[in-house]
Amino acid sequence: MNTNPSNRPVRVLQFGQGNFLRAFCDDFIDRANEAGVYDGSIVIAQSVGQKNPAFAAQNCRYTTVLRGKENGAVINSAHTVTSVHALIHTSEDYDTFMEYAACPTLEVILSNTTEAGIVYHEADTYSMTPPAGYPAKLTKFLYARFDAFDGDASHGLVVFPTELIENNGDTLRTCILRHAEDWQLGKAFCDWVEHACMFCNTLVDRIVTGYPKKKEDADAIFEKLGYTDALLDLAEPFGLWVIEAPDLRRAERVLPLHRAGLPVIFTDDLTPYRERKVRILNGAHTSFVPAAFLAGEEIVRDCMAHPVIRPYIDACVYREIIPTLYGKLDEAELHSFAAAVCERFENPFIDHALISICLNSVSKWKARVLPSVLDAVKCGTTPHGLIFSFAALCVFYARANMTEDGFVGMREVDGKPTPYTISDSGEVLAFFDAYGNAEDVLLRFAANTAFWGMNLCEIDGFAAPAQMYYDSIRRDGVLSAMQKAVSASQKG
Repeated sequence: MNTNPSNRPVRVLQFGQGNFLRAFCDDFIDRANEAGVYDGSIVIAQSVGQKNPAFAAQNCRYTTVLRGKENGAVINSAHTVTSVHALIHTSEDYDTFMEYAACPTLEVILSNTTEAGIVYHEADTYSMTPPAGYPAKLTKFLYARFDAFDGDASHGLVVFPTELIENNGDTLRTCILRHAEDWQLGKAFCDWVEHACMFCNTLVDRIVTGYPKKKEDADAIFEKLGYTDALLDLAEPFGLWVIEAPDLRRAERVLPLHRAGLPVIFTDDLTPYRERKVRILNGAHTSFVPAAFLAGEEIVRDCMAHPVIRPYIDACVYREIIPTLYGKLDEAELHSFAAAVCERFENPFIDHALISICLNSVSKWKARVLPSVLDAVKCGTTPHGLIFSFAALCVFYARANMTEDGFVGMREVDGKPTPYTISDSGEVLAFFDAYGNAEDVLLRFAANTAFWGMNLCEIDGFAAPAQMYYDSIRRDGVLSAMQKAVSASQKG
């Protein structure tokens, strides 16, 4: 393992040292360095917990191992990441952290502070060293930089948050400007933030599992590598980083990862890419998982080889979801993305439990599947596969009752009744506890505007097939009903 220190200039300050950032952003930057299209290193600013001693022991070097399927081949490749220059703690190393505000080579801010990280906290004050919230920390850091360079616009920074919220860059900028106003940092600073700095909205996608959970798995990897690595980071080969920038040339200049052939897209509108991910990747998950679970399956990968479930997935994705996105993205690009999604589902190294995906399935169906249903109907088609998914979702919940152990349902696995626990909002669980055994539960479920923001029974051609599939699941079993939906979908 290479432990030679990097002499590259510090160009990136990164808030967060978690598995995702290290196996995604930091890995990408390292590969761009190796390709000769970038020359920069990263300083990681950690805010939560104690510093991991492995960073110092390994001179901030670590290994990413990408495992999965890509273009039909099984991938299992290791890469030594040398792009991290230092790890500092925003509290323990506060003075050092703030000194980087005056670093003349610094150009980029990265972050992944979880969805709850980009939130305005009124309790944060300028006198705190540091403030508690990420936006407040960054506000104080930016003010120090503004002061260090006398408001020189050429030293403004480009901010790439990767938190999984919509408009993450815009939201972060709003929080910063609010802190600046609260702390009376002056109009000149606010203008500098608005015009000299640039906040990009981003969409990121890669499954990162981190350090192996089982010791024997880690030992097997270390034996193959020929060394041990306390910072080992496992991830899937697929990766996608879509960056929506107000000034595309500036964003591409400070972070030219695409020039290394990396899956980074710079655009003036990431909306179609977000919609593609939500409808195809997330929508496929939400469409087949409850039904597959009721059929006795346990993990995503096994569903991809199932003689009934796989054709159903293909029908939903290629015949019903993708056509709703025509005109928003290139058709070939949509099919390529869908093929990559299927390979991700087939990943032989990740046991993605179906029951974990079922968490909060009602709100997921509304966000991920309902828009495709509505668009398909607008185009004059009846999306039987997606309508079947609604019926299966209803059965998944209707088979459960409130017990002292939670909201517990029952399914058959290898001919044996097997309990499962459902996690969802109190309103959803209360509805099914009250109406799960009612003959008209599906129609009540569809008509509940609190769940869907509309009455689904008013969608042309929705209620009758949904009820038919619900009855078929109850009478003939989920796989038989699923086959009917596939046949109907293929007939158009």
